[in-house]
Amino acid sequence: MNMLTSIAIGILFAAGIYQILRRNVFRAALGLALVSNAVNLFLFSIGAYNGLAAAYSTATVQVSDPLPQALVLTAIVISMGGFAFVLSLLYVISTRYKTSDSDQVKGLKN
Repeated sequence: MNMLTSIAIGILFAAGIYQILRRNVFRAALGLALVSNAVNLFLFSIGAYNGLAAAYSTATVQVSDPLPQALVLTAIVISMGGFAFVLSLLYVISTRYKTSDSDQVKGLKN
């Protein structure tokens, strides 16, 4: 893995963890999306194989493995669906309790 890629993934993961640890539930949701994207980038960069041709070409030379690309694409679709669901739950919580501070929401403490 390239050093610049690994540093970028580390910064993205650290920013996501920092946002998850905040009190604001919207920032925590955005931090969850950042961590999800960092993990997807990590899996994609680790699983990439430097073949002589593209993954879906008809060349007779050694091609790259298409499996990491397919798995990351599936993970992106699933994580975006889950993120949309979490945002809808956060919208209901913020309209019901009129705050986005997790300490002031009384129903989450039980």
